[in-house]
This record gives sequence, C-alpha cells and structure tokens, in this order.
Amino acid sequence: MPRHPRARQDSSGLDLSPSTIAVSSGRPDRVPGGPLSAPLTMASALHPGAESSYARHGSPAFEAFEQVVGDLEGGQAVGFSSGQAATTAVLDLVPHGGVVVASKGPYNGTLALLKERAKRGAIELRLVSHTSTDNIVKAAEDAALLWLESPTNPMLQVADVEAIATAVSANGTAVAVDNTFATPLRQRPLDLGADFVVHSASKLLSGHTDLVLGAVVTRDPRGYKALVGRRTQHGAIPGAMEAWLAVRGIRTLAVRLDRAEANAQQLVERLNASDLVDKVRYPGFGTIVSFDVAAGADVAEDACSISELVTHATSLGGVESTWERRRRHPAEPGTTPDNLVRLSVGIEDVDDLWADVEHALKAATRRAARAAARAAKQ
Repeated sequence: MPRHPRARQDSSGLDLSPSTIAVSSGRPDRVPGGPLSAPLTMASALHPGAESSYARHGSPAFEAFEQVVGDLEGGQAVGFSSGQAATTAVLDLVPHGGVVVASKGPYNGTLALLKERAKRGAIELRLVSHTSTDNIVKAAEDAALLWLESPTNPMLQVADVEAIATAVSANGTAVAVDNTFATPLRQRPLDLGADFVVHSASKLLSGHTDLVLGAVVTRDPRGYKALVGRRTQHGAIPGAMEAWLAVRGIRTLAVRLDRAEANAQQLVERLNASDLVDKVRYPGFGTIVSFDVAAGADVAEDACSISELVTHATSLGGVESTWERRRRHPAEPGTTPDNLVRLSVGIEDVDDLWADVEHALKAATRRAARAAARAAKQ
C-alpha cells in the first residue's frame, strides 16, 4: 500500500500530486473579477438551454464537488445525498437475481442493504472471508458484482484489491470498492482495476462532522450514465450547502490526514503496550484504530462514556477524535467482538488524546472491579 499514490493528471491536464489536486481541482474559470472558489448555488430551477434545467437532473451546486472527487480518484464522480445512497445506486445496477459477493463483516449499513435485497430475491448474496483472496475470487466466478471494503469497518482488514480485481474482471464481474477509510490519498481503487469507488463523503473527505454526503466514481461511461440515471430517478442528489462544505473540507484533506494518521500511529504503539487492551487492529495507514478492551464489553462501553476529550459518537473521519463500542448497535455484524472499540483519531495533540483514552479505560476498569467486589460480598 503506497503511502502517497503516484502523481497523475487532473482534469486540467497537469501532472499533479493528489494533495495538490485536492486544493486545485473544482475551481471556477479564471476570469477578471471572478471568484477563486466555486460559489454556493442555491437554486432548484435553472434557465433552459443547458444540459439541465432542474436541479434534480444536475446542478452547478454540486459540480465542483464531483470535479474534485473525480479528479482525486481518476474518474467521473456522481454525487449523492449520502454514502448509503451512493451504495444503493451501485447495487441498483445489479440485474435482478444477480450474484453479489461481499465480506462477512462490512459496514453494517451496507450489510443491511445486501441482506434486505437478498431476502426479497433481488440478488443472490454470498458472504466470504475478507482475508482470503482465493476464497473471494472463487466465490465471484459467476458474480455480477463484488463489493469490497478496504480497510473494512470496523475490523480494518485490507484486501489485495489489484489481485482480486484482475482475477474477477476476467469473468465479467464488476468490482466496487468502498474507499471511505483509505481516501484517494492512500489508495485509488480504479488504478488497481476496480470499476466503481464509493465514498461516504461525510467522513474524511469533508472532515468536519457537519454534513451527510456520498459519491461514486467510475471510468466506465455507461456506468457513469447509469448512476446519474439512478440518482435522477430516486432524487438522491447532494444538497447545495453540503456539497459546498465538502469541497471546502477537501481542500485541507492532505494536511488533516497526515496529522491524524501520525496521531493514530502513535496511539497504536501506546495501546499495544497497555495491559488495558487485548488486541489492536490497524492496517498501517489511515486514521481509524480498533481495539478490544481487556476487561470486556461493559468496561468498553463505560470508557467511551467517561472520556472528556474523545467524543462518544458514531461518526468518524473528522478533525475531532471520536470512539464507540460498535456492538452497541443491534445491526452490527456478529463478526465484530463485543468489546471492540472503534477510535477515529483526529488532529488534537496526541499526548492529550492518550491521556484521555488511558484515563477513561483505567477509570472504567476500576469502576467495574469495585462493582464486582460489592456483588461478591452480597
């Protein structure tokens, strides 16, 4: 996994690094007196004569967002109202009754979508181990779509996207990769042979925990046209304010990611050295860390509520650090341990973060021990 993907051309034709593309792409034309940044366009009705005259069919409100995300991933982006809407649009491309192969432990929202479609016979679903390239390829021999997360949420397993995509594409299987955790600054799945890249732009791309937004990127003109069609029919378009905020957030993606990733790597070292933790999961890059609390699920839940700097919240990928025990959600796959905590590392001072994490784990462990002692006396 390259730390910094190679430089590539953006829509301007210049050879630029991804971190530069994040800053430069999606800008308005340079005209005297014109704005440096794309303006916020609040309009549902558009003057006729262009490709779209109604915002559901396309709007300047989200053109800059689609431009910069497409340039970062090396394809054409289609913006959606949420990451879940983006996922739904890709699954809608699967023919009725088609085989879909996915990991046994994907993001719970994705798993719920897959299972719901399988239950009503819209797809045939095959769940396989994410860690075995051979098993994935074998299961996808006759599949219409292979859905990969790399890293997975929240177990942080990494797939060999290039090897898998090369093998299954020979059989006509389309490959979709959820790249939310890696971002295009750490991994570009289209360069590795994937057909679709999916993002919850609510997370690292926008980076400030203040919007809900999604995107799909592809190099296939027919796939792009089909995705736009699904979005138009379902009405799952990005909001103007959300798209504008997301572009502003993407401008600082590189510096945010570098800082949070450096923090995450230091926290991994300290968690690994702590007797309060049984197992730490980290793929070597990114801002998400998962670990099992040694004293069990109740202590894990309590620790998340005790912390003062790290926020107890479901969201991730923001400048602020957040954590939660994932099995607190009933829909979380059973492959996730009861005592697993997912920590989204932000850009705060790492010593402050560690002090808060360690204090919360120790306080929750002590509280559980006192409760156990009281119960033993009764």
